[in-house]
Amino acid sequence: MKNQASRQLVITIFMIGAFAVGMTEYVVTGLLTQFAADLNVEVSTTGLLLSVYALSVAVFGPVIRLLTLRLAPKLLLIILISIFIVSNIVAATAPNFEVLLLSRLLSASMHAPFFGVMMSLAMVISPPNKKTGAVALVNGGLVIAVMLGVPFGSYIGALLDWRIVFWIIVTLGIINLLGLILFTPNYKTGEAPKISSELSALKDKNVIMLMVTIIFGYSGVFTAYTFLEPMLRDIAGMGDFGVTFSMLMFGTFAVIGNFSSGRIQPGKLTGAVTLVILFLAIVLFGLTFMLEVPYLSYLAAGLFGLGTFGISPMLNSKIIFAAVTAPALAGTLAASVFNLSNSIGASLGSLLLTNGFSYREITFIAGGMLVFGALCMVATHFIEDKSRFEN
Repeated sequence: MKNQASRQLVITIFMIGAFAVGMTEYVVTGLLTQFAADLNVEVSTTGLLLSVYALSVAVFGPVIRLLTLRLAPKLLLIILISIFIVSNIVAATAPNFEVLLLSRLLSASMHAPFFGVMMSLAMVISPPNKKTGAVALVNGGLVIAVMLGVPFGSYIGALLDWRIVFWIIVTLGIINLLGLILFTPNYKTGEAPKISSELSALKDKNVIMLMVTIIFGYSGVFTAYTFLEPMLRDIAGMGDFGVTFSMLMFGTFAVIGNFSSGRIQPGKLTGAVTLVILFLAIVLFGLTFMLEVPYLSYLAAGLFGLGTFGISPMLNSKIIFAAVTAPALAGTLAASVFNLSNSIGASLGSLLLTNGFSYREITFIAGGMLVFGALCMVATHFIEDKSRFEN
């Protein structure tokens, strides 16, 4: 009972950290129009706050994790959350868009290794039948940030000032720092990880197929999600309250999708991921049509969240299970690949919008990308080493 309570406490602390970092990453989605007005830039330009962040996570994450392989997980987490706190202080005091973008780069540098170490530790301290669920719990902090942090941040930004949102995030970071110092166990592996062994995962067919699925399929999610707030305003005709409620619907359904996917056992992950990706593709194909109907617009936001975060814990788990030669890098690699797909999607969405594509055309392109992701998962079923996903 004591060990079980300890595990729950540690995972709760991880969830708080995931909530804070997730809020930093996603809250800008609900503040794009406010950034544009206050910092004198176009809405399409503010999309860089998402795409640059995600690309930086993808680039810096694996590099930083490889450079810190010999650091104890607890110490590394403390260093990373400290960087996070500083980055959000910079964001809260940014005098212009360029400094705000710089703060995003600083925050992005800690994102992937922070999530990677937390997910890996959560799996280490969990019994075999709860490992996927442990990843879903850690990821749940991020999803709850989408459910509560994004709409709350959007509302606070509209009502008061977007800078206050970042000061709130700084406070959450400090709370997590104290929790990590006081309660995270000093877990150490028996043998120090080797860079050559960790990098071998990049040549593993099991890992490669999952990376292809995420980069070229899941990126469709952010092609559409980056401009969800403007779509809600322009197509559904919503004001601040309507956008906030829609973001809450997105987040609420996202929580349901996240924790439901945590129940999927490792051997059934491939089939489950394929079905959810297809479901999400259908949602995106119909998104702009649903936004034209007053009450269906809220349901559309909810279904979008259900599919988006129903996939991520399962794919995170699959990469960690598949990368057997890279136990230290696997979690970071998963977070980096997801953010690379986010960057590709956000950049593509910004490019399409800048070149005159309508929101409907953008969501159709996004849906097509997800169909490709589903086909990749079908191929994965015939290629992967299924012994790696057995309990």
